[in-house]
Amino acid sequence: MPKAPKTAISPTRKENYPEWYQQVIKESDLAERSVVRGCMVIKPWGYALWENIVRSLDNMFKETGVKNAYFPLFIPLSFLEKEAEHVEGFAKECAVVTHHRLEKSPEGGLKPAGALNEPLVVRPTSETIIGDSFARWIKSYRDLPLLINQWANVVRWEMRTRMFLRTSEFLWQEGHTAHATSAEAVERTRLMLDVYARLAEEYLAMPVIRGRKSPAERFPGAVDTLCIESMMQDRKGLQAGTSHFLGQNFSKASGIRFQNAEEKEEFAWTTSWGASTRLIGGIIMTHGDDDGLILPPRVASAHIVLLPIFKNAQERILVMEYTEALAAQLTDRYYHDQKICVEIDDRDIGGARGWDWIKKGVPLRAEIGPRDISNDSVFVARRDRGVREKQAIARNDFVSGICSMLDDIQENIFNRARNHLRENSRTIDDAKAFYDYFTPNNQDQEKNQSEIHGGFSYSHWCGSESCETKIKNDLSVTIRCIPLNDEYGDKGKCICCGKDSDQRVVFAKAY
Repeated sequence: MPKAPKTAISPTRKENYPEWYQQVIKESDLAERSVVRGCMVIKPWGYALWENIVRSLDNMFKETGVKNAYFPLFIPLSFLEKEAEHVEGFAKECAVVTHHRLEKSPEGGLKPAGALNEPLVVRPTSETIIGDSFARWIKSYRDLPLLINQWANVVRWEMRTRMFLRTSEFLWQEGHTAHATSAEAVERTRLMLDVYARLAEEYLAMPVIRGRKSPAERFPGAVDTLCIESMMQDRKGLQAGTSHFLGQNFSKASGIRFQNAEEKEEFAWTTSWGASTRLIGGIIMTHGDDDGLILPPRVASAHIVLLPIFKNAQERILVMEYTEALAAQLTDRYYHDQKICVEIDDRDIGGARGWDWIKKGVPLRAEIGPRDISNDSVFVARRDRGVREKQAIARNDFVSGICSMLDDIQENIFNRARNHLRENSRTIDDAKAFYDYFTPNNQDQEKNQSEIHGGFSYSHWCGSESCETKIKNDLSVTIRCIPLNDEYGDKGKCICCGKDSDQRVVFAKAY
């Protein structure tokens, strides 16, 4: 029996999906674990990816009238206590500052000193501290709507961490808006969900389901939470962005009042919405293969790497001159809203050089040697088509066609992910079939530590928290969302208790 071809990443996705994920991050040079528990260091290749996501998303925010600001990292404990449900939801994850300096202890070393009059919580989210500012900024209906976003870091003291998906500190944006009416706030909540869906599908090539969270899964203190859910290659769900309608809950807690057109005082209606570096984890698990990362061109850390090939110093001069001239031509071109980003790698490390870029997921690799120069061509490989498929392309054709080639890669990996979502989604109405769908085969499980099983199940739910909790306890399966698409609004019987149900919901295991 022929041996399977060697892969750059070990173990493979099939052998051990969680470990494959960690190895892709390491081998692609995206990030590494920090000496600080539960934190990570995002390396230049990973941070460039985040910068491109930030730029794309920030532009979309500003198209809707949102402006950026910045608020304190530290939040007085009394602010969180004003909204009871909010503080209860985050209490177990809060990092708290109680002292403001260090002193030498009699035993040697340092000890905390200078106890604060009031403990400060390191920002887990900013509704309360931003609400304090909004209460001062808003006086009249003429001050509304107020549309603010901040790019920041947050701290949530996670017990089980995984790079990009769940860390004690992570990068994100959080938008906060205040409105004169409930209808305006609800409209903004849906608008920002659509922005996240556009980012995911058009830029990250991640197909998503727009939906509403069940009451048990809502953001603490929110009246309604909308979300986008995507499917990873191990068929688990990933929440990729959320948008919350907060009603007047936080306005009442923070005192955000305004005088309406009839000169009567009202509490504002508020929203909040956010996405984070978790999106990078989503890119890895949606598109990566057993040779490493595959980056969507529209947010890729670089679009192409040029690999000059030469045998001696004389050839080096010739090849590098050609390579640098080609790079100048390419960087003069725009791919959507950014210049083509080109890397040149002239390291003398043999075949390892190409594999480094394969693992990094750069969309295009182009080899340039004396023979290519004599033909005025480049030898091109597309990352989405496997690592061994290459073709010679005339230089001028390559330069003029690079944007079309990048678009084709973007479309190809999106379609591949969309097909995966469709192929692993089921409409299930039978309780036994539902339980079987989410239970791994014991024999397969011995060979495969990835726990790859099930997928998304569109099944009926009666709306009771007890049924939701039973399924979660039995199968570690949660309601990912209640789809906003009317296609799933048919009547039926709850998959758990058999009572009447007015809608199907998406059940899945999730990160």
